[in-house]
Amino acid sequence: MPDAHRLLMPTPVLAVAYLACAAAIVSAPVAAAAATPTATAATEDGQWRMPSKDYAATRYSGLATINAGNATSLHPVWTFSTGVLGGHEGQPLVVGDTMYVVTPWPNVLYAFDLGKEGYPLRWKYRPDVSANAIGISCCDTVNRGAFYAEGKVIYNLLDGHTVAVDARSGRELWKTQVADLASGETVTMAPLVVKDRVIVGASGGEFGIYGWLKGLDLATGRVVWTARNIGPDAAMLAAPGTFKPPYDGGTDVGATSWANDSWQTGGAPVWGWTSYDPGVDLIYYGTGNPSPYNAEQRLGDNKWSSSVLARRPEDGSLVWAYQFTPHDNWDYDATGAMILADLTIAGKLTKALVHFDKNGFAYTLDRETGRVLSATPFSGMNWAKSVDLATGRPVIDPTKQTGASKGNVKGICPSLEGGVSPSSPAAYSPRTHLFYTSTNNLCMDYAAVHASRLKGTPFVSANSPYFAGPGGYLGTFMAWDAVTGKKVWENKEPFPNWSGALVTGGDVAFYGTLDGWFKSVDARTGKVLSRFKVGSGVVGNPITYRGPDGKQYVAVYAGFGGDWALLSGDTRSDDPADLRAPADFQKDIARHTSQGGIIWIFGL
Repeated sequence: MPDAHRLLMPTPVLAVAYLACAAAIVSAPVAAAAATPTATAATEDGQWRMPSKDYAATRYSGLATINAGNATSLHPVWTFSTGVLGGHEGQPLVVGDTMYVVTPWPNVLYAFDLGKEGYPLRWKYRPDVSANAIGISCCDTVNRGAFYAEGKVIYNLLDGHTVAVDARSGRELWKTQVADLASGETVTMAPLVVKDRVIVGASGGEFGIYGWLKGLDLATGRVVWTARNIGPDAAMLAAPGTFKPPYDGGTDVGATSWANDSWQTGGAPVWGWTSYDPGVDLIYYGTGNPSPYNAEQRLGDNKWSSSVLARRPEDGSLVWAYQFTPHDNWDYDATGAMILADLTIAGKLTKALVHFDKNGFAYTLDRETGRVLSATPFSGMNWAKSVDLATGRPVIDPTKQTGASKGNVKGICPSLEGGVSPSSPAAYSPRTHLFYTSTNNLCMDYAAVHASRLKGTPFVSANSPYFAGPGGYLGTFMAWDAVTGKKVWENKEPFPNWSGALVTGGDVAFYGTLDGWFKSVDARTGKVLSRFKVGSGVVGNPITYRGPDGKQYVAVYAGFGGDWALLSGDTRSDDPADLRAPADFQKDIARHTSQGGIIWIFGL
């Protein structure tokens, strides 16, 4: 564990491991062009029924009552304390006149009546979630949200269960164990429901799990299929003639690219976001880091860790896979959002997938084939020089390769928090044709040592203290043109930026900061339109909706945590042992924020 982090975990609600989180890789921009909307105001129902608003994961709403001309008047209209101190990642749902809120462990589900004064509680579902999961969760006891489908609210519990709750009554309809705590598996991701399948995956890359994705039956919760992310073709549901990777073919490459059968404890978890294209009937998701952090214990490309995989939702069959960071030496998980947009590239309308990777590169892929169309740096990075578009492989700087035999490798950018965190999903506006995302500006030193695996315990063994990247600031919120591969504007922040993004038909983008500000900005220029101190750092994702009164509102969780619960001291007032000094790169974070979950709703 990094020197700056050694005193990080005295409290029982913090995890025992260290980090992982995610995303992918590298090089040249595509030719200039226009973009075709994947979501339009004409189809806007004013609700927020799934984590990313739509299957394309755009986090775009066509609502436009709040716009760049009046957003300066935004103010809070309602708040609610969840009573939970863990990091409040994820986002609420709004279906009809009800808002649904999921907390970190113990994963309480609230339903609020938006049609009555004060938004009173309709019901509360309090599941039985094993406290044993607290010590197995890597990076705080977070939950990334729920999904509404066919009268059910479906979400995951930290201890490895998926539950379906009746949206009207709060009655539990089914509960299925999907993960194994004893093996180091927990479940923090938001599920995706496609037709009659509930898609879920497990965290645990720091515990040497054998990563998987599962498809459950929506009606009963029964596990219909299980697909491994690494290992032999049969376990990965990669059938000859169906599985056609764009670059790396062959039989059983998910196993043969790992020396000494190290795939069996190779990680490749799924704890981030999933998208779906009904036109080609494919779900897209990213996999996390390979384990252990000492890459010399798993020689080879380590496919398909730190990759994006495309599968059929009905039976889980693998159609293609692309690896952003072969033989990942730096914990560059690829579990971040895979945003689907139709882009006109060199005069040709292309079904594209856009992904901001933890490794500091923004990718545009052909989502039908997985071939890389462009890969361009969006944050400070030096571990690779470019991506070879002919092979899809990064051109790596050999001086930044890590491993136990290499000692302490200095000055690697980005840090293992990533140029962007996979926990911080981007947004896309079909009006501006721009993508919006939080970023981090951190570098690290990295000293790997030999790791020994004991089932259900951390399988990490690396020291990786962070420091500010070029310019001295620690984070930004930026607008990105995926067609030109260029940054359009950015707002620098004094701390790493960990909030998800929201963009609307009113050309306003929203995000929160680690020091507890919630901001609205002009989506075309980045000009700050409003900001409000929300009491705790924001690591969640804003949403917008139309209330029963016909007005537009914006909602967000405040609740400092996630990785930052590990890297910050003196942010828990209820724990006399939490007197740790924060990490050197953000010594004064506790002067600006404390832990505590709050739901905020803003209106005009």
